[in-house]
Amino acid sequence: MKNLNNNQLLEKMSEIIPKDLIKINEPMKDHTSFKAGGCTDFFIAPQNIDQLIRLVQFLKDNQVPYYIMGNGSNLLVRDKGFRGVIVQIYKNMSGVRIEGEEVWAEAGILLSTLSTKVMNSHLTGFEFASGIPGTLGGAIYMNAGAYDGEMKQVLVSADVIDEDGNIVTLTNEELKLGYRSSILQEKKYIVLSAKLKLKKGNIDEIRERINYLTAQRKAKQPLELPSAGSTFKRPQGYYAGKLIMDAGLRGYSIGDAQVSEKHCGFVVNKGNASAGDIIRLIHHIQNTVKEKFGVLMEPEVRIIGEE
Repeated sequence: MKNLNNNQLLEKMSEIIPKDLIKINEPMKDHTSFKAGGCTDFFIAPQNIDQLIRLVQFLKDNQVPYYIMGNGSNLLVRDKGFRGVIVQIYKNMSGVRIEGEEVWAEAGILLSTLSTKVMNSHLTGFEFASGIPGTLGGAIYMNAGAYDGEMKQVLVSADVIDEDGNIVTLTNEELKLGYRSSILQEKKYIVLSAKLKLKKGNIDEIRERINYLTAQRKAKQPLELPSAGSTFKRPQGYYAGKLIMDAGLRGYSIGDAQVSEKHCGFVVNKGNASAGDIIRLIHHIQNTVKEKFGVLMEPEVRIIGEE
């Protein structure tokens, strides 16, 4: 950090963001779907793109560590917390505009909210995303997908902040969307908004498809307990949940962190799991599956903070 203590940092940031919107020593368990983890020095949810750009540029110029998050559905902060600033792009940046078959939306909108708006405009092609518990920005960053659909199939372009603080538009091709990957992860670009292209459809059929996928999720996934969704990426040629089940780890626990008995691809928080419990369980799963099947399990959940 460039010679700024936390009091000086607060004063400088409050010239960009109203002071009452800057949370100090904020528990990240209140902002992540795992409901676990330590505190961040500062937690800020900018109200608009201008504030976001100015804040990120200030943090870069002063060498202040920062992390950009959405609604925390795929994030775990270690128990010792995050030294620096966590910036949330969520409810304050969730506008949407639909014209014909084109959809423009800001990065902070929830996929579930966007899927409802799309459905109400009689547009099909986004049903797969209706139950993914994240924001549009996070979905593009990870090329999120489910039930044979993924963001790559519907995304036209995204407006991002590049490494120099400029707003640039990247096409679908330029985003290099792969399985749970994109150029955004390599370049540390920040998604501001995106344009999607869908197709006109029958609203009753669209609703029926969403209801079917919702019922499938409820039946097969442990939605009643805190988690980050699928804990691991799908190893090529395998299914993560089946590997974990075949390794004999169904229901295996460390503290209150448990391999879900309902779906072994999920690590869940049974009540008071620490981030450490969850991380140790993730490592145990990785080691056990590697030992038994020679397959390396790569976590899908992003883990940040002090070791």
